[in-house]
Amino acid sequence: MKEGFRQAMAWLHTWTGLIFGWLLFAIFLTGTMSYFKEEISHWTQPEIRSHQLDPVASLGLAQRYLQANAGDASSWFIRLPNEREAALNVGWRAKDAVGRRGFTNKSLDAGDGEVVEARDSRGGDFFYRFHFQLEMPHPWGRWLSTFCAFIMLLGLVTGIITHKKIFKEFFTFRPGKAQRSWLDGHNAIGVLVLPFHLMISYSSLVLFMYMVMPAGILASYGNVGGYFNDLFGRDEPAKISGVAAPMKPLPELYAKVQTLAPGARMGFIQVQNPGDSTARVTFAQSAADHVAYRRSANWTFDGVTGELVREGTPESAAMLTAFSFAGLHMGNFAGPWLRWLYFIFGIAGTAVIGTGLVMWLGKRQLKHAKSASMPGELRLVEVLNIASMSGLLLGVAAFFWANRLLPVGLEGRADWEVNAFFLAWALSVPHAVLRPGRKAWGEQLALGALAFALLPLLNAVVTGQGLDQSITAGDWVMAGFDLTALGTGLFLAWAAGKMLRPPKPVAKRAARAAKTCAEAAEVN
Repeated sequence: MKEGFRQAMAWLHTWTGLIFGWLLFAIFLTGTMSYFKEEISHWTQPEIRSHQLDPVASLGLAQRYLQANAGDASSWFIRLPNEREAALNVGWRAKDAVGRRGFTNKSLDAGDGEVVEARDSRGGDFFYRFHFQLEMPHPWGRWLSTFCAFIMLLGLVTGIITHKKIFKEFFTFRPGKAQRSWLDGHNAIGVLVLPFHLMISYSSLVLFMYMVMPAGILASYGNVGGYFNDLFGRDEPAKISGVAAPMKPLPELYAKVQTLAPGARMGFIQVQNPGDSTARVTFAQSAADHVAYRRSANWTFDGVTGELVREGTPESAAMLTAFSFAGLHMGNFAGPWLRWLYFIFGIAGTAVIGTGLVMWLGKRQLKHAKSASMPGELRLVEVLNIASMSGLLLGVAAFFWANRLLPVGLEGRADWEVNAFFLAWALSVPHAVLRPGRKAWGEQLALGALAFALLPLLNAVVTGQGLDQSITAGDWVMAGFDLTALGTGLFLAWAAGKMLRPPKPVAKRAARAAKTCAEAAEVN
């Protein structure tokens, strides 16, 4: 009975991993990239230059610009530059605006407050949103990605049950043993980052709890909107009196916040009814200051007198726990080194999914090692493996190449970058169909290696901000992106070299097939 249960879990682990593995690979890879979405956005908009951080000076520049250009707006929004974002972002909503219409955004140079005409690009935000929306209409993308998170959690639990010697196998790696080497790598990587993967999968479900388990919310509120109003403390803005009044300088209010919370970094500043006697200024603390979201981390002042009107209320223990899971998942609190650890663990999770897909196919290919052709269903899996992994990497590279090569003034430029991503990804499918498996792998990986390795050179030629200029200027975000692209290109070149080498003779592989199948069957 015990053995039967374990084999049932092995079956579930294997088949759910195959059916959803292709999509999970894309979700994990783009989610991993999202840990550096601000840095990616900085690279995709090189016109925005970094300056020494000075919140007080930046607030003064933002207020002067908004008073001169949006004095009659119903509200202002300010996002200060930080260690990861170089721009001073301002926005305003026109009076009587409905929804997103009537809202204007501008990026200002943090040094002089002048408007920066940066190229239109979705940057890192594209990969971040694709990670949980899959470029599908709301809410279907979120539903699908949330279901995939559940499948990932299921795969982790069934994998633990299936591999009864999982921790022993963590210390076992046999290179050059074909299928056995893939299995050893799959086990070792999976065990190494198992706590991280469990946290990421479970916290994904917590993030979309209102979608996954809405019964309690609907029973209490009737709709999700009322729930979020209570959850985040949304208040009705004060009605405009029509009496003009001078605004208190925002740097002075910022100084008051610093006395209440010394060293607090600001996520955004909102001004309601600017220039009116009922003006209100809200400072919200940056998510980078805490693991969990905190409603107590905001302060609202009277925009005319400067008096503190309201301070955020702390969360209950239950909500703090939920917000902590959300914070752990997104990693906004992480400093540079911890963010890189998140990134490495995310790549490891992507590798676990990828090696699982390769193992599924490799195990079944061994049974047909002497055959002249492969069964159609296995050929289909091979094509999908190639397109979902190496093809996706080509799509990512195409996005960045489009960012540098498309004309800066092109209408709908950001959409064309996204189109380049999907076009390159889609073209990998017919290539994988037309070429033999190993050659398709090798050629796509080689093309990806070339595309990523040449990105730093392309950046230097198009923008004049090559590695040497970025390092000299101390712009480590731009330099870090180029170095990561170069490292990715070198890794893909190594992988391409492995795939393009002539395979071992069929007879030798077939002789080893029986032994390998017997070993692999125990865990799969």
